[in-house]
Amino acid sequence: MTWQLFMLALALVLILEGVGPLLLPNKWRRYLHELSLQPTALLRRIGGALVTAGVVILVIFS
Repeated sequence: MTWQLFMLALALVLILEGVGPLLLPNKWRRYLHELSLQPTALLRRIGGALVTAGVVILVIFS
């Protein structure tokens, strides 16, 4: 059961991540370029906030 749930979550992430480049490839490219210009510390904070939000949502809904 756990392996199947993990694969479903992975599939959902892949679908959500693929929507941007599929529907708006030029805006997606510009977004990634702007993101690459940000300071490393800011990217780490954003990544940490996303991981924290994901863990909180996982704990609430599991």
